[in-house]
Amino acid sequence: MRVLVVEDDRAMADDLRQSLEGEGHSVDLADDGEAGEELARSRSYDVIVLDRMLPKKHGDILVRDLRANGVSTPVLILSALQDEDHRVEGLDAGANDYLGKPFSTRELLARVRALWNGRELAITEMTRLSANDLEMDLLSRTVTRAGRKIDLQPREFRLLEYLMRHAGQTVTRKMLLENVWDYHFDPQTNVIDVHISRLRGKIDKDFPNTLLQTVRGSGYRLEA
Repeated sequence: MRVLVVEDDRAMADDLRQSLEGEGHSVDLADDGEAGEELARSRSYDVIVLDRMLPKKHGDILVRDLRANGVSTPVLILSALQDEDHRVEGLDAGANDYLGKPFSTRELLARVRALWNGRELAITEMTRLSANDLEMDLLSRTVTRAGRKIDLQPREFRLLEYLMRHAGQTVTRKMLLENVWDYHFDPQTNVIDVHISRLRGKIDKDFPNTLLQTVRGSGYRLEA
């Protein structure tokens, strides 16, 4: 599981990372709301754990903005404010769970697992993706456009899946490197250009309209 922890208390952030990594999870840290939002919007996470009282952007506002921008990752809010009004405010902002401080590590890990298990069920139910007349079956790993089967290599399939999950949105090179190739740096190669070119040749060639667009200076967009 990949977890984003947004916490400005460095000691607590380090404790959370140690506990989560002890369960075998991969953890990224951010120490303010703006940095947390940037990571949550540019990378793919399974669960987000965030403090409510964050510098630069309040946790409630952060969650609300993520939801408004289509980020559906489950969110667990941590807060020393435990009265009913504050819990309701956090949940109404779009959080999935709310845990008061201080808390036990066992309970936090259990809540994170519960959020991920719930997401797994939702993902399992979503086995087909579509954009315009392009369709992808995630179970049979087949792709068709206007009923015509398209053969893709594994990396091309993964690239197209990511583009289809973000259909209608501009996807940056950084997002593709991190989520399709799992690079957290730019290797200064043309690997993305090569795969985009191959993919475009397969899904757009011999069709009347082009779905895979290049957004100059920004990245790529698959027309919804």
